[in-house]
Amino acid sequence: MPRPSRPTTPRLAPVANPTAEQREVLASAGTRPDRDPLNIFATMVHNRRVANRAVLLGGAFLGKGTIPGREREIVILRVGHRASAVYEFGQHVVIGRREGLTDDEIADLARDELTRDWAAGDRALIAMADELCADDCVGDATWATLAERYTEEQLVELLMLAGYYRMISGFLNSAGVQLDDGVPGWPSEA
Repeated sequence: MPRPSRPTTPRLAPVANPTAEQREVLASAGTRPDRDPLNIFATMVHNRRVANRAVLLGGAFLGKGTIPGREREIVILRVGHRASAVYEFGQHVVIGRREGLTDDEIADLARDELTRDWAAGDRALIAMADELCADDCVGDATWATLAERYTEEQLVELLMLAGYYRMISGFLNSAGVQLDDGVPGWPSEA
């Protein structure tokens, strides 16, 4: 199925000359003083209060989460695919590779119909992302598989992880946030 169209130019331009307060938020998002911020944060910082909270919650998943990185990235990439959010997907291709995902696995996560033989735990994570994006509820069979594998604390984290990245994808798509230099788009075969 073809991907829906998305803005090809920013609807909200990234902040070019951030104020001191905006620079604080950008620094909390990992922007070094000698580098330009990622487009997501340079756009989100138009509202510093919201940007600050979004960065904090994102950090709870990326920096301090209990879900192993490879599994976390499976969920994020699948949500990015389901939301047709190329920015989200591209950023997490880079992170996913670092966490051990192969290019073939990443390409499969960008397909509506999977072609790989995923392990049961990975299939459950993919199904969770698909079900949440389609219906905002994880089905019983998927839940049972996840509940066998993860603690209650981790189940909360997984649900919030998928929801957070779905929200971020909607922001990215609607604001027209464009890919940062050097970040890949969709895999060519997906």
